[in-house]
Amino acid sequence: MSNKLQIYCKNIGSYVDIDGGESLLSISRRIAGRLGFEPICAHVNNRNQALSFQVYNPKQIEFLPITSPSGARVYLRSLCMVLYRAVAAVCPGAKIRIEHSIACGHYCRLTGADLSSGTIDALRQEMLRLIELDLPFVRDQRLTADVIDIFKAQGLDDKVALLETTHELYTTFYTLDGLCDSYYGPLAPSTGYLRTFDLLPYKEGFLLMDFDPADTSRTPVPVSQEKMYKAFTDYLAFDRIIGASNVGSLNKVVEQRKAPELIYLAEALHEKAISRISDEITRRYREGGARIVLIAGPSSSGKTTTTKRLGVQLMTNLLKPQLISLDNYFINREFTPRDESGDYDYESLYALDLKQFNDDLNAILRGEEVELPYYNFELGQRQYRGDRIRLDEGSLLLIEGIHGLNPELTAHIAEHMKFRIYVSALTTVSIDDHNWIPSTDNRLLRRIIRDAKYRGTPPEETIRRWASVRRGEEKWIFPYQENADAMFNSSLLFELGVMKDQGEALLRNVPNDVPEYAEAYRLRKFLSYFLAIPSASVPSTSVLREFLGGSSFKY
Repeated sequence: MSNKLQIYCKNIGSYVDIDGGESLLSISRRIAGRLGFEPICAHVNNRNQALSFQVYNPKQIEFLPITSPSGARVYLRSLCMVLYRAVAAVCPGAKIRIEHSIACGHYCRLTGADLSSGTIDALRQEMLRLIELDLPFVRDQRLTADVIDIFKAQGLDDKVALLETTHELYTTFYTLDGLCDSYYGPLAPSTGYLRTFDLLPYKEGFLLMDFDPADTSRTPVPVSQEKMYKAFTDYLAFDRIIGASNVGSLNKVVEQRKAPELIYLAEALHEKAISRISDEITRRYREGGARIVLIAGPSSSGKTTTTKRLGVQLMTNLLKPQLISLDNYFINREFTPRDESGDYDYESLYALDLKQFNDDLNAILRGEEVELPYYNFELGQRQYRGDRIRLDEGSLLLIEGIHGLNPELTAHIAEHMKFRIYVSALTTVSIDDHNWIPSTDNRLLRRIIRDAKYRGTPPEETIRRWASVRRGEEKWIFPYQENADAMFNSSLLFELGVMKDQGEALLRNVPNDVPEYAEAYRLRKFLSYFLAIPSASVPSTSVLREFLGGSSFKY
């Protein structure tokens, strides 16, 4: 009986004869000359798979380089496991926690060992040694009970808590040089693929640096993000105090039916942070400044609700806030600039009618009454609906939009008259100590739910647009975030559990035969780690209501 079959390779646009059971790695090496790059993983029927994946049936396969989004994640996950193995060798008994991205790297904390420049150098040298040996990442799958025993023996209590609350019968894990670990996606075939990395001292820990997307032979140059670091640190301290730093501990709270208490605590933290910002604005206002408050942040960071809640707090300080949304100053869709992919570039500063905005702003500051525009997203047209604004005694402007911190937006306004706030969903809960949750995933899920509910946009379209959104953020938003006078972290410890059911339902509707299915499948896998949290206890003033619906604010 013949064991031959064919796969369709998207990279070369043709069918390839293979042996049944042949691995993706073997296939890629046979057609290496036609690929033109070294793959690190592949999409098999639009699902990301490790190159160890064996093919037994006809498949559509697209091999991916490290510069692709899926490939970059595989590279970084693999690098994290090499770091974990190095810590076990250099600092026996110590624990490594990879917390979040910052300063173009990933911030790591080491506990149970002295962290000095000598320790960091030793870790770097051990990682280099492991990479030079080109050791395999061995994928395995066993009964979850057996994997729990393995992780208990290695002191990975965070992973044990996760597995005990997800209740899966089998669990996939990897072994590197005798040490086991788990990740929520595939790893590289071997350590030899990880040619570019570095470890750099940073604050109380160090940065794990992977390759620079612009030049994969080098690591990126770190940037200063002092305010961003403090915003992360403050929330991480809160997570530790309430005992919910990882998804396993969060799930235990849900199992114990204590989720409402967690929601109240997290919402109180938000309210306290907004109140402090309001008090600082009020102080500056009474000293003759802060007549214009600019609230900026990336897509789906919760700017609108944050602005409205800030307005309430300012009113309790006896000020009269007047709200303006920059979104209403979008130029008509047909005139919107295009990005490099040919899509409308709504993240561009020049997607706004800067002349009209500045004309209106100057008129308002002169004390005139101005009719504000309204942008109809369904029609892609600016409209006027009789919304008027005038600044009275004790009034100040709250201007919300992604470009609020861009100096070009309000270049003619004196600095002391402006107060800048940067809002972002800086996710601080981790899947476990070696698997953090990128803030961009949190925001993407928010946007998928919001766009489906309020704009009639199917999830695959939101996913397709996301790469363009991210490029726009890198160009137009992130460079200005450290200009902020205050940073507000709009993430909520419980929100991924609350978004789970709606998110999974929408993502299941993404067709299997579109490229966006790969991302939808990844996000479904990510959400599977969370136990669902009922939304009933989420207050109507919550930032999360901006996306889920049920807000008491008018948008």
